[in-house]
Amino acid sequence: MTGLIAAATSSADKRAAFRASLTSEGITRLPGAINPLTAKLIQEIGFEGVYVSGGAFSAGLGLPDIGLTTLTEVVSHSQQIARVTDLPVLIDADTGFGEPMSAARTVLAAEDAGIAGLHLEDQVNPKRCGHLDGKAIVPTDEMVRRLRAAVSARRDQNFVVCARTDAAGIDGIDSAIERAKAYADAGADLIFTEALHTEGDFAKFRAAVDIPLLANMTEFGKSQLIPAQTLQNIGYNAVIYPVTTLRLAMGAIENGLREIHATGRQEGLLDRMQTRSRLYEVLEYERYNEFDSGVFNFTLGRSQ
Repeated sequence: MTGLIAAATSSADKRAAFRASLTSEGITRLPGAINPLTAKLIQEIGFEGVYVSGGAFSAGLGLPDIGLTTLTEVVSHSQQIARVTDLPVLIDADTGFGEPMSAARTVLAAEDAGIAGLHLEDQVNPKRCGHLDGKAIVPTDEMVRRLRAAVSARRDQNFVVCARTDAAGIDGIDSAIERAKAYADAGADLIFTEALHTEGDFAKFRAAVDIPLLANMTEFGKSQLIPAQTLQNIGYNAVIYPVTTLRLAMGAIENGLREIHATGRQEGLLDRMQTRSRLYEVLEYERYNEFDSGVFNFTLGRSQ
């Protein structure tokens, strides 16, 4: 049964693996999972972790990424994803869903849900997508209180608290570097600087900050799309691809729906679809059948 309905790896072991990966020689690649099935594919293909994007989650609900989702919604969705994968799951916790006490509660809820880490950002509420203009950030000392509350709340010291700063696009990279240092002093384990533009910007940040760093390689944003190997060579420890799977899926869905609307049939789409057999393979359908047979298909011996 272990590893069938739920992942075989314990939450504690996933957290330990994630923390260890942040100081390993290789970069930890975390594609965004829009649902548990996607997380199973991410693991099967060989990535090191799974990311849950707040922007992708809110979009899936038909909402813009402006802080409309709640702690309960985000953690429940993330728990479903973490349940099915042996990989560590890092989630986007926006600004912590309120004041510092709420950030602390967010950490506790994420731990209970089997999540390996989360990131908190220094935007004001309501927040905006990090690659849009018009963002506003809280004073550094307010974000420090948010982080200290989060760090002090965790019970598993391997749970990773990542601090995201949006200062680079507002006050410049030097300001973002100063904030990153303050956030590290407040106990952040990992720093995520949003909306850097060029490879040189990423390198400058790496040279100035001496704790693990995460890069965001989101499409159609402000950042140059840099290969994972290059980021690793610069010295980055983790990279997320937050909305990639949603964009791939929605592009295919829209094109397919338009073809069905225009032609009245889906025959021309079959070669673009995941087949039934492949879906069952990802779901490990046969293992469920074997489990059912082992549990329910039995005969009673003669009574003695």
